[in-house]
Amino acid sequence: MPLFESPHASFDRYMEDKPRVFKAISPDNRGTQRLNEEEWRIQMEPIGFLFLTAWPVVNMRLRCKTKGNEYPSGVPNHTSMVLEFKITKWDLEGVTEGKNKPSEFRLSMEGVLYPDRRKGGRSRIKGHFHMSISFAPPPMLALVPPHVHRDVTQAVN
Repeated sequence: MPLFESPHASFDRYMEDKPRVFKAISPDNRGTQRLNEEEWRIQMEPIGFLFLTAWPVVNMRLRCKTKGNEYPSGVPNHTSMVLEFKITKWDLEGVTEGKNKPSEFRLSMEGVLYPDRRKGGRSRIKGHFHMSISFAPPPMLALVPPHVHRDVTQAVN
């Protein structure tokens, strides 16, 4: 994405304003709550699988890193500032104990945004993130034929 900076308002300064950045990342903040300087709790869109629905709630941390200190791999050390975001905690709402609860559920996400400044005004905003969701279906789904599991899972991908 192209990066247009004003001499009076640098992108680095913008990234230091975490509430503003968070609002840009998550504009529909009806289900968000600021927990502290770096973390927000976000109620995400529901995840549906066959007849089960769950609402993931995540704690997202936004942290600025500067001067090449502890930059993630893939980010050049000469980059002035990196905004790192990461899920630090999560919960599944709407999934009760017992038959409907998955025996295992994992959710992780982390990523970065940073300015890629180039000579000639061709600067860009770069970023990358990795998200992973995995779960083991609850025991009651054992009644569903394997080909239906496979078809539904492929449709979700």
